[in-house]
Amino acid sequence: MADLTDLALPETGRLAENIAHFGRALRKAGLKAGPGKVLDAVRAVEAVGFTDRRDFYHTLAAVFVARPEERAVFAETFRLFWRDPRYLEQLMSLMLPAVRGTHEERVAQAGAKRAAEALLDGAPRDPPELPERDEGEELEIDARPSQSAEERLRTLDFEQMSLAEIAEAKRMVARLKLAAPPLATRRTRPGAGALPDWRATLRASLRTGGEPLRFATRARRQRPPDLVALCDISGSMSSYSRMVLHFLHAAANAAGAAGRARAGGWGRVHAFTFGTRLTNITRHLAARDVDAALAAAGAEAQDWQGGTRIGACLHAFNRDWSRRVLSRGAVVLLITDGLDRGDPAALATEIERLHLSARRLVWVNPLLRWEGFAPRAGGIRAMLPHVDSFRAGHSVASLEALAAALGQGRDGGERGRLMAALAGRARG
Repeated sequence: MADLTDLALPETGRLAENIAHFGRALRKAGLKAGPGKVLDAVRAVEAVGFTDRRDFYHTLAAVFVARPEERAVFAETFRLFWRDPRYLEQLMSLMLPAVRGTHEERVAQAGAKRAAEALLDGAPRDPPELPERDEGEELEIDARPSQSAEERLRTLDFEQMSLAEIAEAKRMVARLKLAAPPLATRRTRPGAGALPDWRATLRASLRTGGEPLRFATRARRQRPPDLVALCDISGSMSSYSRMVLHFLHAAANAAGAAGRARAGGWGRVHAFTFGTRLTNITRHLAARDVDAALAAAGAEAQDWQGGTRIGACLHAFNRDWSRRVLSRGAVVLLITDGLDRGDPAALATEIERLHLSARRLVWVNPLLRWEGFAPRAGGIRAMLPHVDSFRAGHSVASLEALAAALGQGRDGGERGRLMAALAGRARG
């Protein structure tokens, strides 16, 4: 939430005009803040009054914020627009390239870059003038090629992306190839294989007087595996889960089952979201338009950016859905940071049952973006021993690595290193 203790209104006193400018900034930041909402905001402030600073924030939030995921952008835009009279200079420093070496790169908070772009629309972004250089001073130029924009976008954290960068990242994610190793079934078909086909051999021997001249064989049929995703949509995970859902939408809207088997794709794709409750959004992923699919999924999942009850939601999945969607040997993707305030013992019981029911359990955790990540939280320690693979999921590059790992089938990611760290802590 924005800091309201030092709120300072513009000195002009034209409150209605500034609310209109604020609504325009919110609209450019991605919120639905049209002229009607601006008028409602002016009337609401007039009705509530301007004696209490906290009431002013919540009055505007009640008018402009329609969805839980819009709160972070609203709070950051409010903080930058109303609190600091020199907010434009701060926004300029956010948008200019960072200078490495003498200064550390400044990383914007979640929603700050999006708010900065909205408030800087049309403002000049020229770099500051360089100081004059002495004639005898030598100027050293680093001629090494800089990182391309696309490569930088591949490694950029989803939380730190602007609106334009998020749109480009979604297009990159939609182009990812989600190959999957096919599964051998118990059914067979005639052809070159390791299984003898005695009936075909006897039928062929009738043409040569009962003398078999060659042995016929059969091969096992193959089918694509199913994919089940459990996406954490709590406040700390909503941005990452949205990108993973784009990742799953590409798999769910591939060709038919026969085409997926030939192309090495997936069979049935099931998706569930969880925060404070479990929601099945599988049918929404069937829509060809990814934006319409995620909008419908968000409308059904009412706990976006809420709390986290991982153990209780896994219990609901194991009780109500496990036999329905995991009976064909599905691969399970669990997308969560593992920060659960519930009982670690109950969480360990539910994740162990999920692991035993799945063909393979892959945990995608965006916290792996931090160097030196260690399993210190109780929820992470309870879940880690019961997963087959532990991978990051904070950028396009990490999702590309996840797609490659799913195609290999036996990649453990960071699980081995973290399990060794857990064993070291236990011995210590």
